[in-house]
This record gives sequence, structure tokens and C-alpha cells, in this order.
Amino acid sequence: MNRNRQVWIRASGVAAALMLGTAGAQDLAAYRQLAAGLDGAVIARNQSAQAALTRLDTAGAAFTQLRPTLRNRQLAAGLDDALSGARAALARSPAELEAQVMLARGLMRKALYDQTLARLVSSPANSTAQLQLLTREFGLSPQGASAVLAEQKAGRPERVAWRLQRAAASRVLSSLKATRAERTTGSYVNLARATSWFTVLQDTADASGLQVSQFGDALRQLTAGKTTELAASLDQLRQGTATLVSSLTAEPATVAPRALASAATGTRPAATTKQTVVVSSTAPAGARGSTPAGTSVQTASAQSVDAAPLYAALGRALAATGHGDAAGGRAELARASMALRAVPASLRTARGYTDLVFNVSAAQARSALRVSDVQALIAQTANLEAAAAGRPASTLDTVSSSVARSFSGWLRVLVFLLLAALAVVPLYLLNLAFGTRNTYWRAVMAGLGLLLLPVFLEGLFGLLGALGDVTGAGALRGAVNVSLLQGAYGLPLWALLCALAIGLMSFGFRGLCQQFGLMGSPSSTRHPTQGGLEWDEDL
Repeated sequence: MNRNRQVWIRASGVAAALMLGTAGAQDLAAYRQLAAGLDGAVIARNQSAQAALTRLDTAGAAFTQLRPTLRNRQLAAGLDDALSGARAALARSPAELEAQVMLARGLMRKALYDQTLARLVSSPANSTAQLQLLTREFGLSPQGASAVLAEQKAGRPERVAWRLQRAAASRVLSSLKATRAERTTGSYVNLARATSWFTVLQDTADASGLQVSQFGDALRQLTAGKTTELAASLDQLRQGTATLVSSLTAEPATVAPRALASAATGTRPAATTKQTVVVSSTAPAGARGSTPAGTSVQTASAQSVDAAPLYAALGRALAATGHGDAAGGRAELARASMALRAVPASLRTARGYTDLVFNVSAAQARSALRVSDVQALIAQTANLEAAAAGRPASTLDTVSSSVARSFSGWLRVLVFLLLAALAVVPLYLLNLAFGTRNTYWRAVMAGLGLLLLPVFLEGLFGLLGALGDVTGAGALRGAVNVSLLQGAYGLPLWALLCALAIGLMSFGFRGLCQQFGLMGSPSSTRHPTQGGLEWDEDL
């Protein structure tokens, strides 16, 4: 009797998949692109938030293609929420982005797992490609993957489910063991990883009594710094997972596909309404060193109750302005303005809320919108969250917000245009005073020109970009991307220009010092007529 119960538990993944209705194949190419985009965003975030956002855009496009092939609409909605959460986390810290991506990947695996097992029952001959991808997603060894494919060919879907469930359960347990009852980034990421893998097992964990909500409670306790409660929750999760792993040790008996199909309508339903965990708080020990606002466990259809939609809209605005699309940035700021009005009362009553509303509205109507303007709004949002939680705000973020409010738009354009025009003056005067016959003076002039080049580029192409924003000319709008102050790509170019300028000016001034007898051997001969002006003799 007990063995039959274990058989039904292990086969419940197949039965749950059959409850979805007619089994269908997913768009595997879109699935791979979505997975690559999400994983690539985590890697790119450590180098550049802009590069990570580009990867998330690619993932979003892949999800648009994948979504029609997902049979479980609730999982699809949860995955959509997780992608929005990843965009919001991008504006905070790499750890939060990694956690959100792991939760999204867990939902992806769950959807692929359900549909693949259902397809093994209804159309086993056409399920090889999905099953091969599923074994890679579960990280099975070559031997384990071969065993799963052998079970498929033998017509034993319940044993396929058992092998996959066993792999997922072991990953949950290893992640929980690596989680410490302390508020650190490592514990946060490990617990999110355990939650991600448990997503696949949420319909098959009857023997352990575990639920997704328990993982969500632990995440909330971790981010809130409640280490005593977290320790108790982790003990409970480890015990439940160990029980689950133990129940999956023995190989299951073969169950006929027809019997599996009948389980979907029997007295023992394998799945209830699925829950997804949405981590929408700041990660512990994050980049800003702030205390997280908390996490929430909710169904996929539940609406967010924190600032995640606001961060998501600001993140999209940052992406648009990052490639010179000021119009797109203003459109996203309009969404951010609506999201700002929908934040919970704790944020609406916090100090700085009115200023943030004003600044978002002002930026929405601003011409020549730039990346720094949106970055200042994101920083101000973080300060608002800090104020709502009773934490001190970042002084640097406050100053940045004030500067962006006053020094932006056409004022910034005209100031740098004036500086670009004035940058020509010292070069002209240097040429007028010393001419171009002396090699060393030419090197000094070239070095000074390289130092002033970023100012010239910002003034000229900033003006062209602003004109393109006003007139709607796409070619002019993109001119702003030539400015070295537009994105992260400008920093290494600026460093290269500075290195060349330092080299040229050092070469030039050293040569002049040798000509004036300030360097070199005492026997070196001076030639007053050598292509340059000897100021000591002239005076």
C-alpha cells in the first residue's frame, strides 16, 4: 500500500501535466534564447548594467515568441512577472538580478517539465527534442541523460519523472545546506536557488509536506534580518527536503500511461493552484548597503505591492536613453509616473515622495533627455525606499538628484556647446604663439587637443542629439551616442585619449626642456634657430 502511494507521488508530475489539457510542444529555439538572455544578463551585470539590460531585452523578445506555446497560462504570467522583476532588480544590485533570474529559470523549467512529461504520454515519439533540452536544464550528467532517454524509449514516463525529480530535489537540498541563517548576499542567492529548483517539485512534494510559501517566508525573514525565525525555517525546509530526497531513493514501479492519465481525474489530484515566489526586495548586503524592504509570496496573478513596477519602468527608460531614444525614454517615464502613484502608502507618505513625483514629471516633459537624468531618478527612488524603512538616505544620491534636476535639458546642451566653442581658443592661441615648426610644440598642442576632445564631442553631438529629439530626425537623435558621457563605452575611450595626451605632452615638454638646457648632459649644444622660439634670449 505504501509502495503504491510512492508510485502515485512520483508519477504526479505526469498527471499534473495531463491536467493542463492537450499536450503541445514548446518553441525550443525561443526557450534557448530566453535562457541564454537571462543567464547572460547575470554575467554582464558585473561589468555593465547597460549590457545586462540589452540581454534582458533579448530575453523579453524571446519570451514573446515562447509565450503562445506555454499551455499553463498561470506559469506564463508568473514568468512575465519574473522578467519584470529582473528589470527592476537591475537598477539595484547584481545579487537581486541573479535571484530574479533564478526564479524565472525555475518557472521555465517547470513549464518545460510539465509539457514534456505530458507529451511523453500522448506522443512519446515526438518528445525527444524537448526531453533532451530538459535533461540539460536539469544539469544531468551524460550518463543520467542517457538513462532518461532510455526510459523514454522503453515507454516508462513515470521513471523519467522520477529521475528528473530526484535531480531537482538534490539541488534543492544542496542549496539549502549552503544557506546560512544570516543576512548575507550568499545566503540570499542560495535560498533563491533552492526556491527556483523547488518550483519544479511543488506538485510532487506531498511526502515532505513542503510548500512554495515556506520558501517565500524564509526569503522574507532573510531580507528582513530575522535570523532566529530564519534558522527555524531553514531547519524545517532541510528536514522536509531530506524526506523528499529519501522518498525518491527507491526506483518506482512501472505505471501504465492509461493509469497515469486516470490520475488526473481521480480522487487524488496531484496539483493545486500553483504558486510562484516573487522576490521584489533589495538583496541583503547589496550595492547600496541598505536594508531590504521585504519579499512577498504571491500567486502569478497577484499584483505587486512594492516599487518593482516603478523600477521596471525606470529601467526601460534607462535602456531607451542609453541609445539616444529620448522619446522612448519619456514614454517609459510616463509609465513610471503611473507606477509611482500606485506604490503602497508607506512610500507615498515617506519623505521625498513629492519631490520624486515632481522630478519624474519634469523629466517626462524634458527635451534632450540623457542617461544621467534617469539614473538620478532611480537613485532618488532608492532613497525613498530607505526613508520609508526608516534608514538614512544616501547623500551622494540626494546631491545627484538635485544636480540632475537643475543641470539638464537645454541648459546642459548650451553649457557644453559654449565649452566646446571655447575649447578651440587655447589651441588657436598656442598655435599663434609658437607656430607649428617645432616638433615638440606640435606634440604639446596635439596632447592638449586630445584632452579637450571629450568636451568638444559632448558640445557638438549633444546639440545635434537635442535637435534630433526636438525635430524627430532619427539620424540626429543617434548623434548623442558619439558623446563619451553617454554610456559605459565612453570610459575606456576617454582613458585612451588621456593616455595619448599624457604621452604626447610629456614628449613635447621633455623635448622643450632639453632645448632650453633644463635636461640632458651639460655638453649638449643649444641651437637658438632650431625651429622654435628661445624665450630666454628673446627676453
